[in-house]
Amino acid sequence: MSSVLFLFLTHLGIGIAATLPIVGSAAGAQFFRFNSGLAAVLMLVGLAFRPVPSQVTDLESVGFAALVVSTGTLLVYWASIGRGLASLRPWLLMTTILAGGLSMVSQAIGLSAGEMAPSAALTSVSFLSSAALLGGTCTAMILGHWYLVLPSMDVSLLQSMVKFHIGSTVVRIVVVMAVLGVALVSWQAPSGAGYGQYVLSLDGVFLWQRVLFGLVSPALLSYLTWETAKIRATQSATGILYVDFFTVVVGEVLAKYLLLSTRVPL
Repeated sequence: MSSVLFLFLTHLGIGIAATLPIVGSAAGAQFFRFNSGLAAVLMLVGLAFRPVPSQVTDLESVGFAALVVSTGTLLVYWASIGRGLASLRPWLLMTTILAGGLSMVSQAIGLSAGEMAPSAALTSVSFLSSAALLGGTCTAMILGHWYLVLPSMDVSLLQSMVKFHIGSTVVRIVVVMAVLGVALVSWQAPSGAGYGQYVLSLDGVFLWQRVLFGLVSPALLSYLTWETAKIRATQSATGILYVDFFTVVVGEVLAKYLLLSTRVPL
């Protein structure tokens, strides 16, 4: 369970940080301070759940160092908001995003070592698309709520964020479909059963829940959010985004669990 929480929390935190450049400055300093602080806390808590390997490899050292750098620069970014250093903040945020991406790729490569391990490339793409979906949904939800704080904000800010959320949902669906296609051809359980048999078995219920909550529901809800955002109904859009974020969280937690239990990076 600690490994699931480590992957989920760090990916969510990195995803939130990665979506901040999409939001315009009109959202105000407090918006960026709140979101960067939230992302940093999630990453710090995630680090607390990091499994301690019996043998530390160079790859694990690089991944851990990248995650520490990502978290540290994000904390500096958070602390600098409203206190000067405006010219440095874009570089701090870029360092956070790049180091966070490197840490996720390192995690993916590490999980791809050994017999019956998933493809490193597919796992890396899966992790990156997961962070984009998690971060996009969370940031869009908070931004929608921010219209209660700053009612004068232009609705185009929310519309842009919802567009990103829709795009990240589509990418996540494509990635999972590609992973499923590879698994159906190459995956085999210790018992000798193929992935098709696993999908139709009792254990496969977690896969179906992952698809329903984490892919189908966000696809439908993101479309409904866009339709409400188009007519400037920000409160309705925010309400939908709360439900949307919940389904994405359930889906991505299940995805991490399925990766660790079946070695398929869904």
